[in-house]
Amino acid sequence: MTGNIYAYLTPIAILFVLLEIGLVLIYKRKYIRFQEAIANFGTALGNQTVNVLVAGGVFVLYGMLWNNFHLVEGLSISNPLHFILLLLGVDFIFYWVHRWGHELNIMWAAHSPHHSAEEMNFMVALRASVTQRLFSFLFFWPLTIIGFKPEHIYLMTGLHLFIAFLHHTEFIPKLWRWIEFIFTTPSHHRVHHGVNYQYLNRNYGEFLIIWDRLFGSFAEEKEKVVYGMYNGPQSWNPIYINFHYYIQLWKIARESKSVWPQFIIWFKPLGWLPKDVGPKTAVPEMTLKNQIKYSTVMFPMSKPYLIVQTIFGVILMLLIISPNSSWEVYEKIIGALILWQMIINWSGILEKKKWILASETIRIALMSIAVIYFTKLLDRPVMLALFLVMQILSLAWCYIYFRNEDKVNLKLA
Repeated sequence: MTGNIYAYLTPIAILFVLLEIGLVLIYKRKYIRFQEAIANFGTALGNQTVNVLVAGGVFVLYGMLWNNFHLVEGLSISNPLHFILLLLGVDFIFYWVHRWGHELNIMWAAHSPHHSAEEMNFMVALRASVTQRLFSFLFFWPLTIIGFKPEHIYLMTGLHLFIAFLHHTEFIPKLWRWIEFIFTTPSHHRVHHGVNYQYLNRNYGEFLIIWDRLFGSFAEEKEKVVYGMYNGPQSWNPIYINFHYYIQLWKIARESKSVWPQFIIWFKPLGWLPKDVGPKTAVPEMTLKNQIKYSTVMFPMSKPYLIVQTIFGVILMLLIISPNSSWEVYEKIIGALILWQMIINWSGILEKKKWILASETIRIALMSIAVIYFTKLLDRPVMLALFLVMQILSLAWCYIYFRNEDKVNLKLA
């Protein structure tokens, strides 16, 4: 199970997502907006391709540390005590990584895509950053020095991330007092995602809330939480969602005429500005009354098309990240590039972009060729016929409904 823990956890996460969608429909709750859900899901699919690269880096670099410097022999997660110790170690380190992710510019740039979502549901949990995983694994190396094997650290961080996934819901209210005192709960994590002034930079813990109580960052959920971030990306495009704050920092750095501020701004606290750029304009508190959620006018009949395409996207992602996939490494790289084009196209459909017809035509052609040859569908005529029919229908749908080239129109959510 250590090959790629995310390949095993992804189907479980999808089941929870489907369960929550069902509850939203049954109880008629407004916890999920279609456009943000598609953006969240698409961002998650793309980011899973990055986890494969992270895994490779972890096994190589952490492996070198473990082989040369580990202090304790025989630590294994098959031992319940060692499992708990590793979980606590990952949780403690992640508390500080998470906290720094809200305090330092460069780390907030990596973490902020997750906070740019304006709802709270399981699909928001999937809206992670392509660079956050890379940043996180810069800090877990002390666990290898202690004696935990790299593959066990990688597996535990995956399980730890799944625990955090379960916190992203509004369906679960506050729990029993002793649970709320020791463990991080959905109530605590709703506070963490709040832009209410009283909730900013609170509740960083993912498994234990004890760390927040010890280090002065705890806040209890009292008033209704307002979700999102100040000066968010205002886009459904996964590239812009992932690199929005990097772009903001780059623009600020370019405004300064001095070299040192252009460098140091990346490592300064949020809100810091070079002296020659000027004071930062105060941003009024975002409330339920004044919040304007990002929304766009889509192409007609976009919903059924995107729902079907998300299914294809999940299948493509699993072919890329699954350790049981028959695809070669170069085939997975090609598949990952096609998957990224796919999710970028979803944003184009959501935002009614003029380029979408050409881009989606190219994407369908490339995906058809890749899947047919990489999965050897030519040897399975029935599956080949079904796949080609679905691709032809997708292409026909695009040419029927996605020919409108009007610019995107914004509306209030």
